[in-house]
Amino acid sequence: MQHLDPELISLLALDNTVGDRSDREHLRTCPECADEYRALRRAVIAAKADPDPELESPGPQVWQAIHRELGLAPELAEDPLRSAPGPAPLHDATAERPASAAPAPRPRLRNFPAWLAAAAAVVLLAAIGVSWIVNRNTATLAQADLKPLEQYAATGTARVVENNGIRELEIRLSANEARGYQEVWLIAPDLSGLVSLGVMDSDSGRFPIPQGLDLSKFPIVDVSDEPLDGNPEHSTVSIVRGSLGT
Repeated sequence: MQHLDPELISLLALDNTVGDRSDREHLRTCPECADEYRALRRAVIAAKADPDPELESPGPQVWQAIHRELGLAPELAEDPLRSAPGPAPLHDATAERPASAAPAPRPRLRNFPAWLAAAAAVVLLAAIGVSWIVNRNTATLAQADLKPLEQYAATGTARVVENNGIRELEIRLSANEARGYQEVWLIAPDLSGLVSLGVMDSDSGRFPIPQGLDLSKFPIVDVSDEPLDGNPEHSTVSIVRGSLGT
C-alpha cells in the first residue's frame, strides 16, 4: 500500500477540507497514516484551544529549540516573547465600585506571541517529529514506487527531497520483512555500482544522500535483507526495488 505524502497528512490535520475523497478513504483504511493524522490533529486542536489566562510564557530555551528543529532563518533567532509588548495594565476600578457591588468579571487576556510559542512547544513535546511540518523550503526532486522481489510481499515508496541544499532519501515500506536487517542502497542501472545509505531499523526512514552523487547514474533504490555476518557488501537479497523518476 502506498502511503499518503507526509505533507498532505499535515495539511489534512490543519484543514480537513483539503484533499479528495480517495485521500480520506486512505486515512480510513491505512492504520499507519491514520495514526500519524490523529497525532497531528490532536496537536492542532491543542494549539487552537483557548489558552489558560494563567499560562506562563515559556522561557527562551523553548524558542531556541523550536528555531533549531524547524531550521528557521537566522533573522528569526530572537525569542519573539522578548520583543512582544506586554498587555496594557488594567484600570483599577475598586475605589469607584460600591462595597456591595458584585466584583466585575475578570478580563480574559490573550497574548498572541505567547500563545504561538506555547502551541509550537506543544507540537515539539508531542514527539511526533517534524515530518508533518509543511516546510516551504523543501522540494521533491524524484520519487519511486518500490516493488517486492522474490519471496517478499512488502511494497513502498521512495522520495528524494531537498531542504536548504541538503538532499535526503525518504523511504516508507508497508512492512519490515528482513530476516536479518534492512540496508538502503542506490544502484546503477546496470548493477555495476552501488552506494549504501545506511541501515533502516523500521518500516520507514530518511537517509542523507552524499553530496555530489549524481542520481542519474544511481537511480535504483534498493532495500536489501542483510545477514548479521559483518560483511559490508550487498547480500544480493533484495526486499524491494524501484527506479527514481521526476
